[in-house]
Amino acid sequence: MKRLFTLVSLLVLSKFSAQTWATEDQYIQKFARYAVEEMEKYKIPASITLAQGLLETGGGQSRLALEGKNHFGIKCKEDWTGKTMKHTDDAPNECFRVYDDPRQSYEDHSIFLSTRKYYANLFNLDMKDYKAWATGLKKAGYATNPRYASILIGKIERYKLYEFDNTSSKEVLYAVLKMYPDLKNDVSFMAQMEPEKYTKKKTPVTVEVPYRQTSYAQQQKRVERIKTRAEMMNTILIKSHPNDGLKYIIIPEDTDVEFIAKKFKISENKLIKWNELESNVLKKNEIVFLESKNSEGNTATYKAEPGEDMHDIAQKFGIKLNKLYAKNRMDEGQKPTPGQLIYLIDKKPRN
Repeated sequence: MKRLFTLVSLLVLSKFSAQTWATEDQYIQKFARYAVEEMEKYKIPASITLAQGLLETGGGQSRLALEGKNHFGIKCKEDWTGKTMKHTDDAPNECFRVYDDPRQSYEDHSIFLSTRKYYANLFNLDMKDYKAWATGLKKAGYATNPRYASILIGKIERYKLYEFDNTSSKEVLYAVLKMYPDLKNDVSFMAQMEPEKYTKKKTPVTVEVPYRQTSYAQQQKRVERIKTRAEMMNTILIKSHPNDGLKYIIIPEDTDVEFIAKKFKISENKLIKWNELESNVLKKNEIVFLESKNSEGNTATYKAEPGEDMHDIAQKFGIKLNKLYAKNRMDEGQKPTPGQLIYLIDKKPRN
């Protein structure tokens, strides 16, 4: 992403505020301290963590960062019991972790790297050798982009993020100020550095609320009641699937094949055939393709999640169901076990 220049000063927001960072510079100003704190706890270079955050979130602008405070694209996996959100990555409606605060996302990223065996060799590297770490992450399979290491290194050197590898959590705000001297005019930022100077004691004030606390919730329920089925269905957008741009939609509310067929002027028989449907009923959040699916997926393999069947996986990755069964040497109707490796491109090797 090209570096943007702006006259708007950094708004240092609390965790309850709207997150609207406009540039990569602002992202660095906001999150450098988290990266340094994680470096001290887990021995991961702050420059690497910060560069990964910049890349994963597009400078803080990604949907996962804004809505889920998830800065490293960490998916749910079977051991996650917290909040979740659906987001399209390798496939539509994949499950991603949702955090209450970006700081939790940074720590989860550290835990992810420090506890996975494929990344163990990284911790034998010099913690200040960001080039070796970037190369090591790519070799360990952190990302599929063949240029991943060079992209990280480019961001580190462009923004001099290596400076944060030589600081501490107590000094990191001064390091940020050195890199961005204009922040000395930003009251919110300076308040972090000198809280005693900017914090004023406030006298508690009792305020009478002229409406009941439940009034907002009641209004929301009323709004939901007003929405009609037709209005909901008119919000359906045709999307482009990561698997070769296949056209698909996500059903917003329970409906039937006839309704979707009429809306998109496609025959019911074609919709049923393309999506291997066993009934005319379509459930909320179901993936429906508006054209024939492909004979292979867009990624090599996938681990089946609890409760998923082969049809779910076929829809998730835009692959014909009979091809998916064949690639995995499974009988029609056979269900995968949680965590089973599902082959999407090549055929499963014989035992």
